[in-house]
Amino acid sequence: MAFDGTWKIDRNENYEKFMEAMGIGMMKRKLGAHDNLKITIQQNGDKFNVKEASNFRNIEIEFTLGVNFEYSLADGTELSGAWTLEGNKLMGTFTRKDNGKVLKATREIVGDELVQTYVYEGVESKRFFKR
Repeated sequence: MAFDGTWKIDRNENYEKFMEAMGIGMMKRKLGAHDNLKITIQQNGDKFNVKEASNFRNIEIEFTLGVNFEYSLADGTELSGAWTLEGNKLMGTFTRKDNGKVLKATREIVGDELVQTYVYEGVESKRFFKR
Protein backbone atom coordinates (compact mmCIF):
# COMPACT_ATOMS: atom_id res chain seq x y z
CA MET A 1 0.00 0.00 0.00
CA ALA A 2 1.32 3.48 0.82
CA PHE A 3 4.62 2.15 2.21
CA ASP A 4 5.26 -0.13 -0.77
CA GLY A 5 8.29 0.71 -2.84
CA THR A 6 12.01 1.27 -2.66
CA TRP A 7 13.16 4.19 -0.53
CA LYS A 8 16.67 5.67 -0.55
CA ILE A 9 18.04 7.76 2.30
CA ASP A 10 18.02 11.47 1.48
CA ARG A 11 18.99 13.14 4.76
CA ASN A 12 19.19 12.73 8.54
CA GLU A 13 18.23 14.93 11.47
CA ASN A 14 20.02 14.44 14.81
CA TYR A 15 21.04 10.90 13.80
CA GLU A 16 24.55 11.03 15.28
CA LYS A 17 23.17 12.17 18.67
CA PHE A 18 20.67 9.30 18.55
CA MET A 19 23.42 6.78 17.79
CA GLU A 20 25.50 8.23 20.63
CA ALA A 21 22.56 7.76 23.03
CA MET A 22 22.32 4.15 21.83
CA GLY A 23 25.96 3.66 22.89
CA ILE A 24 27.41 3.40 19.39
CA GLY A 25 31.10 4.39 19.22
CA MET A 26 32.31 7.43 17.29
CA MET A 27 33.73 5.56 14.28
CA LYS A 28 30.52 3.57 13.77
CA ARG A 29 28.47 6.78 14.20
CA LYS A 30 30.47 8.52 11.49
CA LEU A 31 30.06 5.55 9.16
CA GLY A 32 26.38 5.10 10.06
CA ALA A 33 25.59 8.71 9.20
CA HIS A 34 26.65 7.94 5.61
CA ASP A 35 25.34 4.40 5.18
CA ASN A 36 23.47 4.98 1.85
CA LEU A 37 20.57 2.97 3.27
CA LYS A 38 17.93 1.74 0.84
CA ILE A 39 14.72 0.18 2.17
CA THR A 40 12.32 -1.87 0.05
CA ILE A 41 8.91 -2.40 1.65
CA GLN A 42 6.19 -4.77 0.48
CA GLN A 43 2.92 -4.96 2.41
CA ASN A 44 0.34 -7.71 2.04
CA GLY A 45 -2.45 -7.09 4.54
CA ASP A 46 -0.91 -7.32 8.04
CA LYS A 47 2.31 -8.86 6.75
CA PHE A 48 5.36 -6.83 5.78
CA ASN A 49 8.56 -7.77 3.99
CA VAL A 50 11.34 -5.20 4.44
CA LYS A 51 14.72 -5.40 2.73
CA GLU A 52 17.45 -3.12 4.04
CA ALA A 53 20.56 -2.59 1.94
CA SER A 54 23.44 -0.36 3.03
CA ASN A 55 27.20 -0.06 2.82
CA PHE A 56 27.41 -2.36 5.86
CA ARG A 57 24.82 -5.08 5.46
CA ASN A 58 21.92 -6.45 3.50
CA ILE A 59 19.08 -8.05 5.46
CA GLU A 60 15.50 -9.09 4.94
CA ILE A 61 12.91 -8.82 7.70
CA GLU A 62 9.43 -10.28 7.67
CA PHE A 63 6.93 -9.31 10.32
CA THR A 64 3.21 -9.31 11.03
CA LEU A 65 1.61 -6.27 12.64
CA GLY A 66 1.22 -6.72 16.39
CA VAL A 67 3.43 -9.83 16.56
CA ASN A 68 6.75 -9.68 18.43
CA PHE A 69 9.91 -10.54 16.50
CA GLU A 70 13.67 -10.38 17.01
CA TYR A 71 15.78 -7.79 15.20
CA SER A 72 19.46 -6.85 15.22
CA LEU A 73 20.68 -3.33 14.43
CA ALA A 74 23.69 -2.78 12.14
CA ASP A 75 25.96 -2.37 15.19
CA GLY A 76 24.84 -5.74 16.59
CA THR A 77 22.37 -4.42 19.20
CA GLU A 78 19.64 -7.03 19.61
CA LEU A 79 16.02 -5.98 20.02
CA SER A 80 12.65 -7.61 20.48
CA GLY A 81 9.38 -5.89 19.68
CA ALA A 82 6.56 -5.31 17.23
CA TRP A 83 5.18 -2.88 14.70
CA THR A 84 1.54 -1.75 14.76
CA LEU A 85 -0.42 0.40 12.35
CA GLU A 86 -2.05 3.47 13.89
CA GLY A 87 -3.91 5.41 11.25
CA ASN A 88 -1.36 5.78 8.46
CA LYS A 89 1.70 5.42 10.72
CA LEU A 90 3.73 2.32 11.44
CA MET A 91 4.57 2.45 15.14
CA GLY A 92 7.32 0.22 16.52
CA THR A 93 8.21 -0.47 20.13
CA PHE A 94 11.40 -2.45 20.66
CA THR A 95 13.21 -3.47 23.84
CA ARG A 96 16.98 -3.85 23.89
CA LYS A 97 18.05 -7.30 25.06
CA ASP A 98 21.24 -6.02 26.70
CA ASN A 99 19.77 -3.34 28.98
CA GLY A 100 15.94 -3.52 28.76
CA LYS A 101 15.64 0.06 27.49
CA VAL A 102 12.97 0.90 24.92
CA LEU A 103 13.48 2.19 21.38
CA LYS A 104 10.42 3.72 19.70
CA ALA A 105 10.27 3.94 15.91
CA THR A 106 7.71 5.47 13.57
CA ARG A 107 7.43 5.23 9.80
CA GLU A 108 5.05 7.52 7.95
CA ILE A 109 4.62 8.95 4.48
CA VAL A 110 4.82 12.76 4.50
CA GLY A 111 4.34 14.24 1.05
CA ASP A 112 6.62 12.23 -1.22
CA GLU A 113 8.94 11.07 1.58
CA LEU A 114 9.11 8.18 4.00
CA VAL A 115 9.98 9.69 7.39
CA GLN A 116 11.46 7.32 9.93
CA THR A 117 11.60 8.69 13.49
CA TYR A 118 13.50 7.09 16.36
CA VAL A 119 13.27 7.98 20.05
CA TYR A 120 15.67 6.48 22.60
CA GLU A 121 16.38 7.79 26.09
CA GLY A 122 14.72 11.13 25.21
CA VAL A 123 16.80 11.66 22.05
CA GLU A 124 14.77 11.96 18.83
CA SER A 125 16.17 11.48 15.34
CA LYS A 126 14.61 11.49 11.90
CA ARG A 127 15.71 9.89 8.65
CA PHE A 128 14.12 11.02 5.39
CA PHE A 129 13.83 8.69 2.39
CA LYS A 130 12.71 9.32 -1.21
CA ARG A 131 11.42 6.80 -3.73
